[in-house]
Amino acid sequence: MANGSRQAVWEFFGAELKRRREDAGLTQVELGARVFVSGAYIGQFEQAIRKPQLDIAKRIDEVLQTDGIFERLCRKLIDDRRYAEYFAEVVELERVATKICEFAPTAVPGLLQTRAYAEAVTVAANPFVTDEYVEEIVTARLERARILKDATRPEYWVVLHENVLRIPVGGPEAMAGQLEQIAGLAHDRKLLVTVLPCAEGAHAYMTGTLKLMEFEDAPPTAYTETEFSGNLLDDPAVVKHAQRAYDLLRAAALSPRASLPLIESAAEDFRRCASTT
Repeated sequence: MANGSRQAVWEFFGAELKRRREDAGLTQVELGARVFVSGAYIGQFEQAIRKPQLDIAKRIDEVLQTDGIFERLCRKLIDDRRYAEYFAEVVELERVATKICEFAPTAVPGLLQTRAYAEAVTVAANPFVTDEYVEEIVTARLERARILKDATRPEYWVVLHENVLRIPVGGPEAMAGQLEQIAGLAHDRKLLVTVLPCAEGAHAYMTGTLKLMEFEDAPPTAYTETEFSGNLLDDPAVVKHAQRAYDLLRAAALSPRASLPLIESAAEDFRRCASTT
């Protein structure tokens, strides 16, 4: 679905929400209270400024007794075959987050990947697919990264395990370019990156990737992912537990000032290796 078409459907979603809410005799504040968000957030749905999470759309259907129309619209809008079903909603949330915190144990986060790195990761996981498929997946990943170039970009924190700096994804040339890009973004103050050294051993989150997202007028969420599945979590107690795990990771990591030279040194090592092969 083209971006213009998607926006038109979100605008229809908002207009229909407003009509159904008013037919039910509810204010934005009253509806928000019943679906556990603020009235301002309902207003942003109606103006198509913000996109609701699937669970909120379901709760709106329940409160307004709309026979699942908002859930169906939401599912249609987050159904992008370039992303795994469990990840499509996360992509929508990244676009409106005010703060994103990530922990990457083995691979560079998607928002930071270069084309060469993304191609290598995609082909490694899908060795029998066509070039067209690889291009589609990689392009989608690079499109996600545009949020870091926007004037309204989120505050972006990243904890990279040292493994990420050492695994030669795509070969030395690709890795040199990838690490140089991360260092450049850090120098430009578009992210705050720290490195968790291998010497730390066991750490607070040993089971996969972790992403925390905060929003202007909505509760924070946590997203966890392993190789074949992901979970978007918004239960306050669970999100609080995930935030604590991230705080412990950040406490165990090197400082940003110490991390950046380590990233740059790894990039230089790969660059030297590339020049001799």
